[in-house]
Amino acid sequence: MKRFSLFYIAYLILAVVSSCREDFYIIPSQNQDTGVAPTRGNILGMYVLNEGNMGSNKASIDFLDLDENKPTVHYLRNIYSERNPNVVKELGDVGNDIKIYGSKLWIVVNVSNKVEVATADSCKRITQINIPNCRYLAFKDGFAYVSSYVGPVKFDKDAPLGMVYKVDTVDFKKKDSVVVGYQPEELCIVDNKLYVANSGGYRAPNYDQTLSEIDLTTFKEIRKIKVGLNPHHCQVDHYGQIWVTSRGNYNDVPSRIYRLYKARNQLYEVMDSIDTPVSGLSIVGDSLYYYGTAWNNATATNNISYGLINVRTHKIIDTNLFSAPQLKAITMPYGIIVNPVERDFYLMDAKNYVSSGSLLHFKSDGTFDWSVQTGDIPGHATFVYK
Repeated sequence: MKRFSLFYIAYLILAVVSSCREDFYIIPSQNQDTGVAPTRGNILGMYVLNEGNMGSNKASIDFLDLDENKPTVHYLRNIYSERNPNVVKELGDVGNDIKIYGSKLWIVVNVSNKVEVATADSCKRITQINIPNCRYLAFKDGFAYVSSYVGPVKFDKDAPLGMVYKVDTVDFKKKDSVVVGYQPEELCIVDNKLYVANSGGYRAPNYDQTLSEIDLTTFKEIRKIKVGLNPHHCQVDHYGQIWVTSRGNYNDVPSRIYRLYKARNQLYEVMDSIDTPVSGLSIVGDSLYYYGTAWNNATATNNISYGLINVRTHKIIDTNLFSAPQLKAITMPYGIIVNPVERDFYLMDAKNYVSSGSLLHFKSDGTFDWSVQTGDIPGHATFVYK
């Protein structure tokens, strides 16, 4: 849920339709053939999490079938409701993160205040973990770490500090929690430390601008590191560098991406930043693939860009990787994921936020391959490996 866009008329219509349902009718999954043969590799498929517009209760999961033993690649829409027909209200309201840990698929459903756990091979529900206003997931040594806004879903200058919850991945019970900054977002783990970006998004224009550092042994916050205004994504590369995106204030403070690394005291500090908007990213090897949607309140428009950063040199690379004409047809880029071996990549288009989006596949050289229709607001994905 990167924007709080409520289309009131659509919401009322959906509410009326939902209230009139006497029986829970499960919409069957839909199968779309891309017509393209799969490539050999260690990836069986990919789950795509569609957020669904807030208040519509339309979060859903799709599956991209990349089985090399089948003649063509297929895309299956809305598999969660079909495979879990007894789950009332299906997946829930606003899917915000999806990851696989071991044999389990973990799904954060933000406005429904829960984390769903399912089987990774079949997407069949195992359990539900209640966490208020949950946002993102990270895993280490048998535990899941979940960032949480804690307070209700609303803009509030007095919104409470956020938390990170520690959940056992065997019995699915919450074991501990730690208070961090305001409205914490994505988390990453380096060595035995967890870092979470504190956005302060509910407190606009008084955004947070810190990264909380948590010791995983004591599960205490050690300190806060100052980064850019309104930070969002937090990811680590194979050099141990942490990349943090900053959304700015959508006005006179622009979006940037910050690089943190260990100083002489072995503590992470901001080393430099790159003056480019980064709304979503995927790091593979020395390459940081990104797209940027820089919103400007004054003009009420988005400036969309795509690019590649070399994480070793910390420079934007001059590349034709994002020159395919099909990129111009993307209305609102909302997610990106890169095959870590073959380097082909996928972009998710949220379009108008209230109807079906699309998933576009590009070859490793940037050549457009195919596109399929998704659920509403596709924004997150995770690969399924053999």
